[in-house]
Amino acid sequence: MTEAQDSVPDAAALRARAAETHVVVVGGGVSGMVAALECAKVGMRVTLLEAAERLGGAIRTADVGGLTLDVGAESYATRGGSVSALIAELGLADRVVVPAGGRAWLAGIPGVGAAPMPAGGVLGIPENPFAPEVRRVIGWSGSWRAYLDRLRPVLTIGHEHSLGALVRSRMGRAVLERLVAPVVQGVYSAEPDTIDVDAAAPGLNAALTRVGSLSGAVAVLRGERDPALAPGSAVEGLVGGMRSLVDALHARLVGLGVDIRTGARVDGLSAASGANDRPGWSVTVLEDAPENRDAAAPAIAADAVIVATEEIVARALLAPAVPGLAPQPDHEPPVVDVVTLVLDTPALDAAPRGSGVLTVPGSHRAKALTHASAKWAWVGESARAARPHRHVVRVSFGSQGEPPATADLDGAAAIELAREQAAQLLGVDLSARDVVAGHIERYAQSQPASVIGRAARVAAARTQVHAVPGLAVVGAWIAGTGLAQVVPDARDEAERTRAQLLWG
Repeated sequence: MTEAQDSVPDAAALRARAAETHVVVVGGGVSGMVAALECAKVGMRVTLLEAAERLGGAIRTADVGGLTLDVGAESYATRGGSVSALIAELGLADRVVVPAGGRAWLAGIPGVGAAPMPAGGVLGIPENPFAPEVRRVIGWSGSWRAYLDRLRPVLTIGHEHSLGALVRSRMGRAVLERLVAPVVQGVYSAEPDTIDVDAAAPGLNAALTRVGSLSGAVAVLRGERDPALAPGSAVEGLVGGMRSLVDALHARLVGLGVDIRTGARVDGLSAASGANDRPGWSVTVLEDAPENRDAAAPAIAADAVIVATEEIVARALLAPAVPGLAPQPDHEPPVVDVVTLVLDTPALDAAPRGSGVLTVPGSHRAKALTHASAKWAWVGESARAARPHRHVVRVSFGSQGEPPATADLDGAAAIELAREQAAQLLGVDLSARDVVAGHIERYAQSQPASVIGRAARVAAARTQVHAVPGLAVVGAWIAGTGLAQVVPDARDEAERTRAQLLWG
């Protein structure tokens, strides 16, 4: 046996070392729960601290008009397979469903009003600008301008980083404003000029250089996709709502002995001694129970701390312990209001605008609408079980640099505005009498990872955190928005933390 082999601890030694190791996870969203799971499953002692009274982060449910509905994230992207693997691990595979409501529509088209969103394309960029459904949206002049993309010289040295600048120069303003901007606003709550092409559409610039046109590059990327993927299969949901994922994670964590504390706000981190005189951390906690408010904040000793909060909280906690880390974000996160309406009206029985509607920026006060009872069969079945013509729609307000139109409205006024916008976007008459109930949920979204320069900034932040033993950071602000990015990142960071603690 070599010296290196002799130095490797055996399974019993690793198990004993894991049992005496304590990891504190700050934040009970999905990223924090996944990180806690990955540490607990190898036998580590884990404490999960969540400032709110519930777990789940952006996954939120509410009773709206007698229906239990997603009022936060309602689906997950299937790319990468990480979320699907987690769902299978938690025994939820039989609850997976795909959207059933057909394609989305586009509203606010000058001179047209509304039309189905053209099929295909990449981030709204069309493969064929003369396709009838594309021409309907951008007009003949827009199609001819987009066709000039085929005649323009291609960039052979370097490439364009800004999605907006690329589309504007290659295919013109009509494609940018009527096709690309609605998609980017709906997906990222951002403007196309701020989006990095390489982050949002990997391979597009390279394909453009190779084939000589942007529309040709779109055709290349679409041809490289799995032809077996049906429309809408890029996202999936869970029967009963995404809360099922949070509940299953919670049950698994409890089964593994994780100490879960809600209403526990972390006030600070400081260096301390961990197990066996290793460097560790002291975590100061403020608990919301009335009897604790006048007492000195208790401290929890930990060998490692994984911070899984939103960016503004994460930076404030980590900056005093991480040299060079900025204590504040470099941007204001977009604030989004989602107004969920339960409606009683036969006007929506035929799903007149498919699964929902995106809007041309500036045309409406809402940025998007989802006809949830048409998009998700289980929602539609639950709604119709209550009343034959009952429907659920979600109206979204707000984007990067643009506060939601509902920001200064009280609940009743926000619901009324959502009703007015829903009527316009769906092209039907909806009166106040049609509204059974409404619910408003507000989010401060993480800035998308595809914003120009964002990837480099968060990579630098993570490098700074990694330089301090026993600290890690996860969550949408550093991994990118959406479970497809959050879940694998949380697993990777938890594995790095485990290896650091177990192997040194």
